[in-house]
Amino acid sequence: MAQGKRISADIDAYALQAIKDMGAAAKLARTKAGEGQAVAAARLGVHVQTIGRIESGEPGVAIGHVLGMLALYGVSTKLLQPGGGDA
Repeated sequence: MAQGKRISADIDAYALQAIKDMGAAAKLARTKAGEGQAVAAARLGVHVQTIGRIESGEPGVAIGHVLGMLALYGVSTKLLQPGGGDA
């Protein structure tokens, strides 16, 4: 977790909140699907601790794992460019 704390020092509050929001959305989707963290980990191909780190909004988790978990449970994402443009 030291890495996550070091990373969060370089991320603004808005981005940190977005990471936490994505984690909360992933957890909600997983629990609505009736699956535990171990099942999610097996489906995503990661360690169960990674699922916990995603769901807690830890900023040091690989973005591919976060987006992969969201996609796994049908949560869509949209990238907004600075200045309001979509990507």
